[in-house]
Amino acid sequence: MAELTKLEDKLGEVLGLAQAAQDATKKVGRLIDDRTISKTLARMHDEAAETARRCTDVASGKDGKKTAILGKARTTKGEAKEMMSTYLGEDPEGLDGLEFLSMAEAGEVAHVEILGTLAKTAGDAAVVHLVAWDVPIQERHLASVRESGVRLAAEEDPDEPA
Repeated sequence: MAELTKLEDKLGEVLGLAQAAQDATKKVGRLIDDRTISKTLARMHDEAAETARRCTDVASGKDGKKTAILGKARTTKGEAKEMMSTYLGEDPEGLDGLEFLSMAEAGEVAHVEILGTLAKTAGDAAVVHLVAWDVPIQERHLASVRESGVRLAAEEDPDEPA
C-alpha cells in the first residue's frame, strides 16, 4: 500500500469521520422522540454522506493513493464507532447521544480545519475547495447538536435518578 503524506492521511481521517457520522446520526436519531431534532439529525446524516462522497472524489484524484486513503478512512471510522459504543454504553438516552455527537462534531470541525491548513500549505486546490465547502457545514452541525442537547436537557427533570 502506498505511503500517505500528512495531507492524504488527514483526508482519510476526515472521510472516516464523515462515514462514522452517518452511523452516529442514525443511531442517535433512534434515541430521540423530538421531531425537530430528528429532522436535524436526518439532514446531518445526508450531509455527512455528501462529505464522504466528496472526500472519496478528491481521494480518487491522488495518483495511486486512493486505496491507502480509503484504508485510513476505514480505520478512523472503526475508531470513531468504538468511541461511540464506549460512550453510549448499554442503555443510552437521547441526551447521551447528543452529548456524544457534540464531541464528535467538534472533532470533525477541527479535523476539517487542519486539513484545510495542510492543503493551503501544499497548494492542493481540490482539497482547499472541499474544505471551503465543508467547514460551514461542520460548524452548523456542531451548533445544531449543542442547541439540541441544551433544549432536550431543559425538558429533563433534574431531580430524577440518573
